[in-house]
Amino acid sequence: MSSALRNWKFRVDTDRIGWLELDCPGASVNTLSQDVVREFGQVLSVILDQKPDGLILTSGKTTGFIAGADIREFKQISSAHEAAEFARHTQGLLAQLADLTIPTVAAVNGTALGGGLELALACAYRVAVDTPERCLGLPEVQLGIHPGFGGTVRSIAVLGAPAALDLMLSGRRLAAKDALKMGLVDRVVPADKLREAAIDLIRHRPPLRRPPWYVRLLSLPIVRSWVATRSRAAVARRVRAEHYPAPYAIIELWRRHGGRGGSAYEAEAESLGQLLMTPTCRNLVRVFFLRERLRGLPSRPSTAHTLHVVGAGVMGGDIASWCASQGLRVSLQDRSQEILDQALARAQKFFDRRARDGGEPAAAATQLSSDLQGSEVSRADIVLEAIVEKLEAKSSLFKALEPRLDGEAILATNTSSIPLEDMAAGLIHPGRMVGLHFFNPVARMPLVEVVWSTMTTAETLQRAMAFVTQIGKLPLPCRSAPGFLVNRVLTPYMLEALRARQEGHSIETIDAAAEQFGMPMGPVELADRVGLDVARQVARMLGGSDAADVIGVLDSMVENGHLGLKSGQGFYAYNEGRAVKSHNAPSPDDLLQDRLVLALLNECAACLAEGIVEDADLLDAGIVFGTGFAPFRGGPLHYAREHGIAAIVRRLDELARQLGPRFEPHPGWQMLQL
Repeated sequence: MSSALRNWKFRVDTDRIGWLELDCPGASVNTLSQDVVREFGQVLSVILDQKPDGLILTSGKTTGFIAGADIREFKQISSAHEAAEFARHTQGLLAQLADLTIPTVAAVNGTALGGGLELALACAYRVAVDTPERCLGLPEVQLGIHPGFGGTVRSIAVLGAPAALDLMLSGRRLAAKDALKMGLVDRVVPADKLREAAIDLIRHRPPLRRPPWYVRLLSLPIVRSWVATRSRAAVARRVRAEHYPAPYAIIELWRRHGGRGGSAYEAEAESLGQLLMTPTCRNLVRVFFLRERLRGLPSRPSTAHTLHVVGAGVMGGDIASWCASQGLRVSLQDRSQEILDQALARAQKFFDRRARDGGEPAAAATQLSSDLQGSEVSRADIVLEAIVEKLEAKSSLFKALEPRLDGEAILATNTSSIPLEDMAAGLIHPGRMVGLHFFNPVARMPLVEVVWSTMTTAETLQRAMAFVTQIGKLPLPCRSAPGFLVNRVLTPYMLEALRARQEGHSIETIDAAAEQFGMPMGPVELADRVGLDVARQVARMLGGSDAADVIGVLDSMVENGHLGLKSGQGFYAYNEGRAVKSHNAPSPDDLLQDRLVLALLNECAACLAEGIVEDADLLDAGIVFGTGFAPFRGGPLHYAREHGIAAIVRRLDELARQLGPRFEPHPGWQMLQL
């Protein structure tokens, strides 16, 4: 029987313990594809026939247990009925596993996400390898759906409603020890003790974990309705139901069924089928594959071990601490030890925060050191400058650094807007220079623009992109041009917001217009968080002569020390990092939303036409991951295609007649109509 299976291997050892291993051939990770699920049904019949005394599920991959469903197959599903039927079928198989009269253990060697964790939840016990990586969770909501193989029911039975709902609604991932504290797994052991621990659970059959009685009370109908109402209100503060229906569906499933009975499984399957057909799901799946494309851009892994950062301000210091937390040895240089000490103190706070989330602060702290004299420059694989955004200062620094570099080292700049050709003038080896433009806050923003000039060698570009993936970020190759991609696209968007403010719109109304479209925050608050000094500099470079009045407002604010979040006062005042907003501002109209969104879209068309990035998908990826552009819309150019290019151009023509030539449709739209 086992010879007919491609994905599963089953054997019974001399102690009558059954070992079921999943090892998808030709794949780096295991997924629950339709083929894997079909074979699982076959192997269950064998298990029932051979009647082992216990069953242990394992993975043949060193990369983890099961990464979830095969997302590539989502595109092949043609109807909600088809999706619901597959969910019902898989639920039935996991029910057979759960109903086995023998003890069952999932031996989880790393990643167990989505359907992979649902399979583990169908086992009586779960033992996980002790690793700091956050690799256990139910992240389906990030794809616009929810668990569909029984996870909305079993997670509540194992964890209780509060913890299970939080896990599903947030999509967050847990490290093994946090999963143990929550009750998601029964034991956490070193990798070399995994099989031994699984066998021990089979032999001793400890009592199954159940939530405390007072947590189970929350599933009573009268209490459930009250908790569901509060949960919906909390979700509504983050996302709108019309934009992201999945979290609301999760709450509704629990409100109606309490995570119990056959009706709960049936409702889960039906709901999953409906969600898989929504534009939100299709677009979030598109964004998932855009992320995968960026991750796959480097042609080979990075070999970098050491990084030297010149400039210990907020950006330089945060880049240094992030890279140290990712395992690189990092030296940090600035003009005084006082500045370096401040950066190191800030880094230690960052390491401590990561420790609360499963990181290792002591190890990271030993990787970061101050280097007042720059003695580590000659030993660094990459030297990155993050000093003041002035061409003269950067050019002078590069000329001083270049003779001290190792022969293979990359010379990188974190400039946000200055063309590389200008900075590389006078270098002996300009091909070694590349831009590595991080975004603020470094720890949260996933994108890094990898900027190449006409002089940058292909080898340098590849190594730079590999370095970005090495530190857990997404590389976006951009041609060197003023503002590159992200700042170039954001500038007209933010300038239009400031024009609307000068016309009398409240800043809360302006931001609400963008948030109603689906942006995570509005353009006024975004300018504050970027920093009004940075926004002013970019606006001066890219805004054009018709932006002089708006730039004047920024000049006045910066001169008065109102820099935005970092000074505590910008367009908004800030209290503990949160903008203080009026709740009585007028609601925005469609015209205001169109002005903001179409200013951004028109600049996207211009960037594509000018070859700032290679194609429309890379542009969409850059704007989604670099600005937070509404992910459920699939990217700005994808949204424009879905909305209709002709309709976008007509509306731009109308705005140009009404508001001025800044809205003239860029000729680049013609490329997208072909």
